[in-house]
Parts: sequence; C-alpha cells; structure tokens
Amino acid sequence: MTTSASSDVLDTARRAKAAAAELAPQPSGVRDAALLAIADALRARTGEILTANAADVARARDNGTGEAMIDRLTLTAERVAAIAADVAHVVTLPDPVGEVLRGSTLANGLEIRQIRVPLGVVGIIYEARPNVTVDAAALCLKSGNAVLLRGSGSAYASNTALVGVVRDAIATAGLPADAVQLVPGESRDSVKELMRARGLVDVLIPRGGASLIRTVVEESTVPVIETGTGNCHVYVDEHADLDMALRVLVNAKASRVSVCNSAETVLVHAAVAGAFLPRALSALAGAGVTVHGDAAWQAAGDAVLPATDEDWAAEYLSLDIAAAVVPDLDAAVAHIRRWSSGHTEAIVTRDQAAARRFVAQVDAAAVMVNASTRFTDGAEFGFGAEIGISTQKLHARGPMGLPELTSTKYVVTGDGHIR
Repeated sequence: MTTSASSDVLDTARRAKAAAAELAPQPSGVRDAALLAIADALRARTGEILTANAADVARARDNGTGEAMIDRLTLTAERVAAIAADVAHVVTLPDPVGEVLRGSTLANGLEIRQIRVPLGVVGIIYEARPNVTVDAAALCLKSGNAVLLRGSGSAYASNTALVGVVRDAIATAGLPADAVQLVPGESRDSVKELMRARGLVDVLIPRGGASLIRTVVEESTVPVIETGTGNCHVYVDEHADLDMALRVLVNAKASRVSVCNSAETVLVHAAVAGAFLPRALSALAGAGVTVHGDAAWQAAGDAVLPATDEDWAAEYLSLDIAAAVVPDLDAAVAHIRRWSSGHTEAIVTRDQAAARRFVAQVDAAAVMVNASTRFTDGAEFGFGAEIGISTQKLHARGPMGLPELTSTKYVVTGDGHIR
C-alpha cells in the first residue's frame, strides 16, 4: 500500500522529471540569469531566512545538540551574503552543457559527436548545513539539472525558507520552479522513498558522515555517486625535507579537523623516525592533537596513546591522529591500501622515483606529492565549486564540479545514410 508520505515524495519526483525536460534545452544565458536572480533574492530576503534558521537553532539547542553542529547549522547575515556571492560566482564558471568531447567524420560521411548533456534529476541527501541547499541548487541549475533536496530534519525550517526563495527567483527568471524542490517529510521514510524512486530520479549524491553514505549506497535502487569519508594518510619518506614534512602534517591534520580531506594517519619511514618523531609530537601537541601511535611512537613520547585497528580505520574528524613507523615505502603503501577510504593520500619526499612509485601504487581519488591533503577541494583545484568529493571509480572521481553533473550523448548526422 502506498502511504501518503511516499505518494508525496513520488509526486515531487515526477514534477522534477517534467521540469528537467523543460530545463535541459534552455540556453546558458537563461540559466545564468536565474542564478543571478537567486543571488539577488537571497540578499533581499535575508531576514526571512534568518527567522527560519533561528527556529532551527533554538530547537537544536533544546535537543542538546553540540556547539560544533550548531555552528554548522547557524546562518547569519554575513553567511547568507557569502552564499549569495557563491551563487553569483557559479555564473562565471564555464557551462559544460553542449561541450563536444570528441568528434569525427567516418569514411562513409557520417558525422559523430559526443556531447555533454545534463544528468536529469539529481537527488542530494545531506546533513545539517543549510548552505548546501543553495550550493547544490545552483550547481544543478548551471549544469541543466533539476534537483531534489533532502536535508536533515534539524535544518528543515531553514531549508524550507531557502528553497522557497530559490523557487520564486527561478520562476521569475522563466525557469520551472519545480527544477528545485525540497523532498517532503522529515522522517526516514521520505529518504527511503527517494532512494527507491528509480526511473524518476537519475542519480543520488549523499553528503555527510559515514553512516549516511553507507545507508544510501547499500539501500538505494537509484544509481549513487558515493562521496567519501576521508581516512587520509601522510607518508613521510626517508628522503623527505623534514621541515616541509612538519608543515604538511600539521596543516593536513589541524587546519580544519571536521572535513573529509583532513589527515587521520601519519606514517614515517624508520630511517628518519629518530629525527622526525620528537619534532612531530611537539608540533602536534602544540596544535592540540592527540596521537594514537604504535610502539615506536609510544617510545618517543609519554602522551602517545596505544593505536589499535580501530585507530587505523578511523575517520576521527577531531584533534586525533593515528601514527606508525614503517620500514620502507612498500610498507607504507601496504598500510594505506589496507586502511584507506580512497579519498586523499600524501607523500613528502625529495626523491622523484619514490614519488612516482607512491603515485602509481596508491589507489585514491587524489594523491598529493609534497602537499597537504587539505587541497582536495573543488575550489582549490580551480573548479570554482563542487557538489561533493567522489571516492568511487565510475563516472566521477575526486572533487565533482559542473562537468561531473553531466552525462554524454552521441549525435550522429548523416545524409540519408543506411546500413
């Protein structure tokens, strides 16, 4: 029996599918005008957005939510202005739709072109950050896609207000309002219905913690682009510049701990461990980081906690790091291949041969040579914006910008050709 909630979700998906068909052929200028209208509307209706957000924040405090999560939930006039500026910036990015990836004329005269086209209906399932609501809508609209937004219940009032502003703005600009919709309902049932709307929703992108991503990947019948948890490693090679290694390590771990590109494990070659470990322990302690280390790290510092398999597997997202000394590069690679989530891995070395081996043997969406793991980010890569960071291998891998929100089609032009 179809419930009212499921019926509402499926009706929303059907409207999105119809809107996607209307949106896809719209020229770039129309979509860009809609994005500028969104930016203007966000600025004009900031008070309305903040009132809705205040209700979410008050409810979160009443429920005992931690301050870190409340900070991610909270909007201010400055944050709304920044969101509006980000939307306006998307307008400046190259439009991927219609780009010719390859083309040729066959010997028989047939002309073949492979071009980028929108995915269609993109579903985004995400947690408490209301800025994602607008970011995802802007990127999907720019790439010609309709979007279904399913944020967490903790941000429901904020997301409702933001989606209302976006829908009004794009309708004024001549695009179908149903190109951007909030998935109805605050219960898990609505999420399940979205995950099973195969044929109406073309792809789902989960953004959030490991539990959310695992649930969507395992239970969805709609194709999923898996965005990743980040169990990222920094390997300090025997040929590393130790001053550089220290800078990279502290930045990768401590510059921002709550993000997926933060380092969670450091591996150090045994040949430089005696010189590097005391300096690393001092620098990490200065940054407030607790080290969970193997026997060598424990011997180097009294404050080091014993590391277990749980530590090697952990995405801490906190001021903690796992640490081990390895006999050689091969052992570092073996450790990473066992425990990595496939997000970002880094080597610090002055030996080009070692760097090449590491890059060739490590299986991850991004591999850094003499650079912090924190650079795995759409903006840092020069993409301008991202919808998430994919750790899968099909269709998209790494920071997902506008091109990753497209598929392709072949256009074959003949002159009465028959086979």
